[in-house]
Amino acid sequence: MTSQKKIGLRKLLKKTCKPSKIAKKLHSFYHGKIEVVAKCRIKNLNDFSVWYSPGVASVCYDIYKNPERVYEYTNKWNSVAVVSDGTRILGLGDIGPEAGMPVMEGKALLYKYLGGVDAYPICLGTKDEKDIIQTVKILQPSFGGINLEDISQPKCFPILQTLRKECHIPIWHDDQQGTALVTLAGFINALKIVEKKINKVKVAMIGAGAANVCTAKFLILYGVNPANIVMTDIYGTLHKERLDLKLSSEHWSLITNTNVNDVRGGIKEAMENMDVVIALSAPGPRVIKKEWIKAMAKNPIVFTCANPIPEIWPWEAKAAGAVVVATGRSDFPNQVNNSLGFPGVFRGVLDVRASTITDTMCITAAKELASCIPDSKIKPNKILPNMNEWEIFPKVAAAVGIKAIKENIADRKLNYDKIYENAKLLIKRSRAITEVMMKKGCIKNAKNKI
Repeated sequence: MTSQKKIGLRKLLKKTCKPSKIAKKLHSFYHGKIEVVAKCRIKNLNDFSVWYSPGVASVCYDIYKNPERVYEYTNKWNSVAVVSDGTRILGLGDIGPEAGMPVMEGKALLYKYLGGVDAYPICLGTKDEKDIIQTVKILQPSFGGINLEDISQPKCFPILQTLRKECHIPIWHDDQQGTALVTLAGFINALKIVEKKINKVKVAMIGAGAANVCTAKFLILYGVNPANIVMTDIYGTLHKERLDLKLSSEHWSLITNTNVNDVRGGIKEAMENMDVVIALSAPGPRVIKKEWIKAMAKNPIVFTCANPIPEIWPWEAKAAGAVVVATGRSDFPNQVNNSLGFPGVFRGVLDVRASTITDTMCITAAKELASCIPDSKIKPNKILPNMNEWEIFPKVAAAVGIKAIKENIADRKLNYDKIYENAKLLIKRSRAITEVMMKKGCIKNAKNKI
């Protein structure tokens, strides 16, 4: 490696470390990232006779007689609870509910800024599956939807499955559905670059956690032949003699339908001669090695999406021959990140008042997200939009809303244009509020703290 390349590499590594270095200073400066502010006009204290007692009593009684009017009179229509037990925080693992709060606050911030959705972090002091299910169920009167977040497997699977069946508001596990739909969107466009057919492509999936299990399900629903998928966990490839996974219905379903050639071994063996690798496993680098990418099929696609450090640095994957490389980070090209999905999905779900979020709605969201880049504009370093392209969120919202209406699970029957324009208005409003508060000094400038 030349001295110039070494200098460039050092600069790149320094850049990747910068967000972590300034995060503690800024979090301490702002004492959190979200707050509750009024959305009604308050000219003087007399207004509280309307917003609170005695006037509010008539509103309460009307809801009592007509429960559905809670969506008209309160902010339930636009409220989501971000619920976590802190057992699988980013790449940090089980660090507890208090340590998970910054992540949940960040999620709430993204919901508001990107989707115009009011989200509230709720970190639970329990790891018990039944307690989590019961807590979410009794929270339903206050929220229009629930976002489950950073809950460890295997309990995350039955928690989502149970709540989707037993709740009357939409329940979403972002580490499953959110990650999977954005990964599918990137996958759709990456295949266009390498000109490989969906039903022929061979996929190695590194990591068998919630994200990759759901991603495999979505890939199969979209058209990938399950026989062409090989998945690994920390003990090696998933195959029919992995009886340790028989109690997990999600894993056993994959075992019985994938890895038709009975590939045995670890990551190296799983990746050999494969067209695509989708890694959502342990933070790297060096979880995946360059020589393993070199042993893949011609023109390989490499998604290494572990956080905070990908399984292999993208420049190393490129040097090994990968045509398309994606990570979960915003400071590299092709960020495959849930943030491209959940704001638009929930915007659409809330606006049509859907009772659930189906897998087919997620596939619809993935296809819409992929289509936000015209085929002529898709490039190896541009397979997905980024969060700055805010117009993608109302498009996803409208596509998801229409799908919910077609599936007859929406209480509000709106047309595409109405959903799209409403979403666009709410998202622009959220961004404008933040900009005005910054200009007015209500949000202080932290420049001297960095």
